[in-house]
Amino acid sequence: MNTKVIVIFGGVYSSLGKGIISSSIGRILTEMKYKVSMLKCDPYLNVDPGTLSPYQHGEVFVTYDGAETDLDLGNYERFTGKKMSRMSTLTSGRVYSDIISKERAGGFEGKTVQVIPHVTDYIKNRIYKLIQKEHPDFLLIEIGGTVGDIESIPFVESISQFTSEYGANNVMSILCAPLIYIPTSEEIKTKPTQHSFKELCSLGINPSLLILRYISQVDQAIIDKIALNCHISNKNIFVSPNLPSTYFLPVELYNQGIHTAILKYFGIRKNPKANIDHWVEYTNNIKAINDEIKIAIVGKYIELHDSYASLVESLKLAGYEYKRNVKIGWIYSDDLTEENMPEKFKEYHGILIPGGFGNRGFEGKILAAKYARENNVPYMGICLGMQVATIEFARNVLGWKDATSEEFNPKATHKIFHYIDGRMRLGEQTCHVVDKKSKTYSLYKNEFFPERHRHRYEFNNKYIEDFEKAGYSFTSFSNDSEQTVEIIEIKNHPFFMGGQFHPELGSVPGAVDPMFIGFIGAAIDHSKK
Repeated sequence: MNTKVIVIFGGVYSSLGKGIISSSIGRILTEMKYKVSMLKCDPYLNVDPGTLSPYQHGEVFVTYDGAETDLDLGNYERFTGKKMSRMSTLTSGRVYSDIISKERAGGFEGKTVQVIPHVTDYIKNRIYKLIQKEHPDFLLIEIGGTVGDIESIPFVESISQFTSEYGANNVMSILCAPLIYIPTSEEIKTKPTQHSFKELCSLGINPSLLILRYISQVDQAIIDKIALNCHISNKNIFVSPNLPSTYFLPVELYNQGIHTAILKYFGIRKNPKANIDHWVEYTNNIKAINDEIKIAIVGKYIELHDSYASLVESLKLAGYEYKRNVKIGWIYSDDLTEENMPEKFKEYHGILIPGGFGNRGFEGKILAAKYARENNVPYMGICLGMQVATIEFARNVLGWKDATSEEFNPKATHKIFHYIDGRMRLGEQTCHVVDKKSKTYSLYKNEFFPERHRHRYEFNNKYIEDFEKAGYSFTSFSNDSEQTVEIIEIKNHPFFMGGQFHPELGSVPGAVDPMFIGFIGAAIDHSKK
């Protein structure tokens, strides 16, 4: 069939969970054997989130082809199982950057460059290119921001134009909006939702489906009231309630019949064999889990957990493989001292240090790695976390007290990690396991495997021999001429491993990165001691 396009908008306020709702619809359609592609449109003027503080926009999700993108693309991958690409993301910054560059090069032949048609044409052409490249059955487009924001108007106008061009019967618009509860009067207010719906209509978009965000299910009377005021069938209004796990939402929406409404709109006859039994079984197994395991994440952005969104999900997914719920404790690295570490870590069964940039909190992370190494606590280091473990070993085992990274002290005698060629290493690259007797090989079970990267500083290979003599192992290198260190481990430790890459970026339900599997397994063993 021709690609059907579903566009998801958000109303009233941000952080509604549009990304999870979009991902859940994607999961439902994927389970029903349709080919699904996704596109996230962000109205901000940054070209990409690569230079944004995690406090501003959460984690930076890196696609396999090296694009720095919004964290929602991580949700898309985890829910649909499909790898997103740089074609799956578009920001206002990218749109205007490309248009202005073209204008400066004379590409518009002296014409006045305007939002309409030049900006809107650019956005529409990106949609067409994605359809032409991937030929999906369904393309889901999430429009970031909130209906009525001045920043998102060009995207809304583009979708309105695209709908007219591509055919209204080939494009469905969905509005996600919250219900507001007033505790003093114990009332649920629907007016903000109604106004948001009408605002979107005034911009040329007539939503065919409405998804209400609320803490629980909603009385039919409220749904009927909204249907009447928004001139939409109550059969096309669905509820996204708060759930114990985001992975339960596809089943929730499926049980409400959202797939039936979507297929009916597009005139598609449902395949009688199409169902989501596989996902139901997976989520039922999650619901049955009672045991837990406690993991400490030591970082400096812990106030905003979205800074580590993919990491958190990867830990949870690895726990599900062992029928355990992973309970995460957030340890602020600046608060750690030699004296308080035993108290800080006493209830945890594993310590993980994630990636990051900058030297704030670095010394606290060094202390955490030392504690894990000396006390046989399972340790996992990701990117900077791998570098932390290596520098700690250099300082406290090799005795190089000034050991550090060139990132933190360019004048240090022992720059264990250095800046190689001035570039950011981004995207999926192949790792080569060089020690088949290592824990690395026992986990990955392959000599070669792909992993995603996002870093500038790499291990200084001139120190390899010194480390290996002291019992530190370099078990995997990049599969290229540079031979960059990819994985380290300490063999006489229950589990002490770090990767220069970001294993959390490729972990999806049922296919969690092996390093997480090994780490959680070791933490479970440690909990039994």
